[in-house]
Amino acid sequence: MAGPTTATPPMRYLTAAFYLFVDLPDCAQFKAPLQVLCEAEQVKGLILLAPEGINSTISGPAQGVNAVLTWLRSQTPFARLQHKESWSDKAPFRRMRVRIKKEIVTMGVPGLRPASQAGRYVSAQDWNALIADPDVLLVDTRNDYEVELGSFTGAVNPGIQSFAQLPAWLAAQGLLDPAKPRKVAMFCTGGIRCEKSTALLRAQGLQEVYHLEGGILKYLETVAPEASRWQGECFVFDERVSVAHGVQTGNQQLCRCCRQPLPPGALESSHYEPGVSCPRCFSLTSETQKKGARERQRQWERAKAKAALRGSDGVAFAPAGQDAITGHG
Repeated sequence: MAGPTTATPPMRYLTAAFYLFVDLPDCAQFKAPLQVLCEAEQVKGLILLAPEGINSTISGPAQGVNAVLTWLRSQTPFARLQHKESWSDKAPFRRMRVRIKKEIVTMGVPGLRPASQAGRYVSAQDWNALIADPDVLLVDTRNDYEVELGSFTGAVNPGIQSFAQLPAWLAAQGLLDPAKPRKVAMFCTGGIRCEKSTALLRAQGLQEVYHLEGGILKYLETVAPEASRWQGECFVFDERVSVAHGVQTGNQQLCRCCRQPLPPGALESSHYEPGVSCPRCFSLTSETQKKGARERQRQWERAKAKAALRGSDGVAFAPAGQDAITGHG
């Protein structure tokens, strides 16, 4: 008789998200070594390099991801790099790319140096006391569709569709005028956008500028729900779509076309078609583009069905014509 067989446990994928503002004028020298290392370690995702620093989300076997992080920290510019971890039973990315960019998060304001100009960090534990001050203007630096899911009580929503629109909004509010100083507190998903936003304010001469260390994600991880000033859920740039207190997966679904959360009532809308469109983006694509999206969706569904028959982990992201972006916000 044949002996009992032991099933091979399914592979789990470690995802590491990290960024660091650091003066990196020779950023291109790191591109090839990182690409080779990631491919050798079976790590996939996206790494952005720019003269202002590094921004990335990568995923793969734990040993491989840790090897990439260890190599990065062995390089002088990235010695103080910190990262956030999460685990998945599915592969979040289909390929590995290392790209050189003008900015690791696009604001479009030349000459900013967030590595030295960013505002004062405020820990999650001290954030409530800061934003309870009536003299503090609390600004949500995220896009409108993110704010729609949740925000801090009393926060101002700039109503922007992209981060590059924030400088114009700040100027229109008079916040770039050093002759009219205010206390300003800013926050975003993981910290990267508010670091750059506070750097802009400080570059204009404002002094009392603060931002939430670790972003909303650190706050939701650290602060108990009964003490929280956060309302709703927080959009995240991965398969969870949104998270709530305790960084527990929320209740939102993602449009695979525009990569934004589905608005209320979307599933009942005639403008919703999985992988093709939702009420937010239906009018933004042509019929030719929709036909291409339908074909990509069909191919993805076939690949997913075959993977399920093979007992594979499959592919986490439906093919909307782009890879997942880095997840810090």
